[in-house]
Amino acid sequence: MNAARRADKAHEVRLVVADVDGTLLTPDKILTPRARASVRTIIDAGIAFTITSGRPPRGMKMLIDDLDLRSPVTAFNGGLVVRPNLSIVSEHLVARTLAQAVIDILKDGKLDVWVYAGSEWYVTSPHRPHVAQEEWTVRFPPTVVSTYDGLLDRVVKIVGVSDDAPTMTRCIANVRKLGELVSAAQSQPYYLDITHPRANKGEVVDVLSALLAIPHAQIATIGDMPNDVLMFQRSGLSIAMGNASAEVQGAATHVTTSNTEDGFALAMERYVLGTRT
Repeated sequence: MNAARRADKAHEVRLVVADVDGTLLTPDKILTPRARASVRTIIDAGIAFTITSGRPPRGMKMLIDDLDLRSPVTAFNGGLVVRPNLSIVSEHLVARTLAQAVIDILKDGKLDVWVYAGSEWYVTSPHRPHVAQEEWTVRFPPTVVSTYDGLLDRVVKIVGVSDDAPTMTRCIANVRKLGELVSAAQSQPYYLDITHPRANKGEVVDVLSALLAIPHAQIATIGDMPNDVLMFQRSGLSIAMGNASAEVQGAATHVTTSNTEDGFALAMERYVLGTRT
C-alpha cells in the first residue's frame, strides 16, 4: 500500500455518531425513508453507527429498534451508555449536593425543573410548557412528584426549561459558576441540560472510541446544537446541519442541508460513504 493510500485509510470513516433531535429526525420527529436507508447502507458497508442524545434511553428505543443499531448508544448527553437492549455499560451521576444546588439555581432563575433519575423522568407539574411535547417525543410520560428531595441519589440529568432567551442566558451563566463540577449545555433553545462533567458529547466520542477501538480520526459526528460542538472537536470528520446556528456551523468540517431537506441523509451519502473506496 503506497503512502497516499495509507493516509486515506487512516482517515476513512469507521464510526458515525449522530445527534437525534434536529439532526437525524425532522422537526416533526420523523425518521425519513431516505435517512433510514442511509443508516442501513452505512451499517451494511461495515461502518459502525450510533446515536447520542439528551434523551433518556427509553426515549431512543424506537430508533434503536427501527434502525437495528448494534453499537452502544449514549443517552443523557453521555451520562448513560447503554447497549441496544438498554442494559447499562456505564453511567455518570450528578452528586446529591450538586443536584440540589443546580435545582436551586434553576428555580431561583424562574426556570421549570425536570429531573431524570434511574430510568425515569420526573416533573412537578404535567401541565407546564414543553412537558406534553417531550412526552410525545420520548414516547413515555413523566412521573409527577411534589418534590425531588427523595430522588437526588440517582440523578443523571437535570433540565431547566424556559422559552425566554434572556432568562435562559442568565441561568446558564449562574449554573456555570459551579465550575467544572457539572456540565451545562443547551440541547434545544428552551432546554438547559445539566449533567456530570464527564457527561458531555465530547466525552461521548472518547468513550465510543475506547469501547469500539476506533481512533478519533476515523469517527464522523453530525449535529445541530452548541452541545454538539464538543463532539465535533474530538472527531476526525464533523458535520453541522443546515438548521444549526452560524456558530455551530463554523465549528464543523462540513455543513449539510437542514433537517427539513434530508440533510442527515445527504451528509451520510456525500461525506461518509464517499470516504469508502
